[in-house]
Amino acid sequence: MTQVPNITLNDGREIPQLGYGVWQVSGDEIVDAVGKALEIGYRHIDTAAAYQNEEGVGQAIRESGVPREELWVTTKLWNSRHDDARAALEESLGKLGLDAVDLYLIHWPVAGQGQHVQAWESLVQAQRDGLAKSIGVSNFNDHHLREVIDATGVTPAVNQIEVHPTFTQPELIRLNDELGIRTEAWSPLGQAADLDNPVITELAEKLGRTPAQIVLRWHLQKGHVVFPKSVTPSRIEENFAVFDFQLTEADLAAIDALNADNRIGPDPETFDLA
Repeated sequence: MTQVPNITLNDGREIPQLGYGVWQVSGDEIVDAVGKALEIGYRHIDTAAAYQNEEGVGQAIRESGVPREELWVTTKLWNSRHDDARAALEESLGKLGLDAVDLYLIHWPVAGQGQHVQAWESLVQAQRDGLAKSIGVSNFNDHHLREVIDATGVTPAVNQIEVHPTFTQPELIRLNDELGIRTEAWSPLGQAADLDNPVITELAEKLGRTPAQIVLRWHLQKGHVVFPKSVTPSRIEENFAVFDFQLTEADLAAIDALNADNRIGPDPETFDLA
């Protein structure tokens, strides 16, 4: 079985660099999809309360026979629960059927609400109490990160943000690096839109790979933690087959140059959906 490399977080724990994401995986598909991912060799599953599939993730884990200690499970605090994050985490644990998650994230800072610091304080306590082994944030910009660190003295282990070839966020990733925060990339393939780019397709043809494999390899060599999503068994397997080739520095630079500040998800500075 392919050995996925681990990345060390600022709390000393090691996270598998490649995982399986379950955003928009329906309740009808979730058990089979996660089961297939675990069968192939994925050991890192990224879900969220907002995805409404935590119960299916938990069922798939139980049915897989994979020992809990071999798995990394991430879930996230939704925007409407910043003022009762502890209860929200306990609800997620109940749905997952777990005593603790490996990583718990604040899903969005929530523009105008001003409760992300309060939520972070709750996550810090939850980590101390053993309900979340590592804690982090998602979609946090510079000032959001500095606010939670200044308030608690605890730096998030990760910042999960939108990153793909046409939206590379170099300044925010540089800040994450300076603060010792690992970057996790959501929508790593640009919701497939980036896969038709001629630079990507030409590299795929040159290396005998698929465009998705080229982009995932780019993420891995950039040091991002990445978790592509698919419910198609062949693509779940294809997305895992990215450890037997390398991109050159010139290849990486060519993909870096595709940045067009092409954000496809919400802007954290304005997104306030609760």
